[in-house]
Amino acid sequence: MVGKWSENPTPVIEVRDLVNSFGTHVVHKDLDLDVYQGEIMGVVGGSGTGKSVLLRSIVGLLRPFSGSVRVFGQNLPQLSDRDRSRLEKKFGVLFQRGALYSSLTVLENVAFPLIEQAGLKRADAEEIARLKIALVGLPAKAAYDYPASLSGGMVKRAALARALALDPAILFLDEPTAGLDPIGAASFDQLIMTLRNALGLTIFLVTHDLDTLYTACDRVAVLSEKKVLAVDVLEKIEQVDNPWIQEYFHGPRGRAAYHAGHPLSQE
Repeated sequence: MVGKWSENPTPVIEVRDLVNSFGTHVVHKDLDLDVYQGEIMGVVGGSGTGKSVLLRSIVGLLRPFSGSVRVFGQNLPQLSDRDRSRLEKKFGVLFQRGALYSSLTVLENVAFPLIEQAGLKRADAEEIARLKIALVGLPAKAAYDYPASLSGGMVKRAALARALALDPAILFLDEPTAGLDPIGAASFDQLIMTLRNALGLTIFLVTHDLDTLYTACDRVAVLSEKKVLAVDVLEKIEQVDNPWIQEYFHGPRGRAAYHAGHPLSQE
């Protein structure tokens, strides 16, 4: 899978010398990463390597100890509250487990940022929300359901509709297929690619799902040893001489995911 980013790569996210720590525990040290306009960047790593911490640093939910995070050329940690708020409207974030408001319907959840952040009237916000709900493949009647009554896959799609509410330029997805059955996960992968192509999105995707990596991602960044150990197209990542990478991509599940994504390789 290679997106249009490869024709004229322009970094929209530039992370340099990033250090994240919690007390004496250092999660990232001198971490560098570029994410290009229009690509789907998959981020993988073992437990505790700080995949979600990196995402939170980029979207501004976590202030790094040191280093720079530039998005569209602006250093996020150094921006005023007003300027950072303006920039963050270009971000759409799908958190693990959806993070929907349980007391609001799907329609109300998706309309919420349109009312609170864009200042739209409720009627206008709900009209746009219905369009976003349809965009992610949910039936119209799901708009009036509460999160507790939805299946896991529908929760993910509802959360994705909310992430798309403000027409973001960059979509951040934290384990979007976690907890989904294989059919639901495959359908979500296809939806992500369709939205990227249709809306011109740049997608930063934290995942441990090998099928998602092989199906949807243009490049993959591997977090290890407190930094980005390797970042490249998947075919080159697989060849990196590192024990964790070799076990992850060439173990039983890695081989199965590879053959699923490359059916001709089985002949």
